[in-house]
Amino acid sequence: MGAAFQPAANLWAAIALALGGGVIAAAIVFGWLWQTSDFARGVRSAQAQPVPFSHQHHVSGLGIDCRYCHDTVERAATAGMPPTYTCMTCHSQIWTNARILEPVRQSLAQNKPIVWRRVTDLPDYAYFNHSIHIAKGVGCFSCHGDVAAMPLTWKARTLTMGFCLDCHRDPGPNLRPRDKIFDTTARPRPDPASARTLLAFYHIGSRDLTDCSICHR
Repeated sequence: MGAAFQPAANLWAAIALALGGGVIAAAIVFGWLWQTSDFARGVRSAQAQPVPFSHQHHVSGLGIDCRYCHDTVERAATAGMPPTYTCMTCHSQIWTNARILEPVRQSLAQNKPIVWRRVTDLPDYAYFNHSIHIAKGVGCFSCHGDVAAMPLTWKARTLTMGFCLDCHRDPGPNLRPRDKIFDTTARPRPDPASARTLLAFYHIGSRDLTDCSICHR
């Protein structure tokens, strides 16, 4: 009676096990790399919006200050989104019949806010307050990039826990003088002496900024 398995069966079984283990390991590595990639996190990817609003046109082109639309950024946790009547302050006078602005006109006529898709959205378990960052000299550019150069708004930074901790461990390089906080263009990081001056000016350093309770409350 012949043998059920040939002598080479052990070799093929070992090869199959090795290949199976390799595929599983590769899948785990790929999954980890995918979820930590900029693509999976939406970095540098513009969100489709009800109205293709251009910061490049409104900020760089027309010189509109960030705070005209995001009017709570200096006094609240959220930067705020402009109500429709803010948009219509100008667009009741210019581009009044533009097809691209039909959602804006409908929003005003129906008294329903425009539902914008969030570009930078932190997890609910992470607490972030815009006002304290502005008060302490952190410029918009540090988290949002050069928004004034964006035809459509995209996420400029990963905004991961590691990203936040890097700044909290060494905030000096991200600080700006008061008159440069809302300048969204990239600027040379301050030299060590200037960074120390800004840290002292904004009274930063009396609390451990890497304490868990800073962001998780």
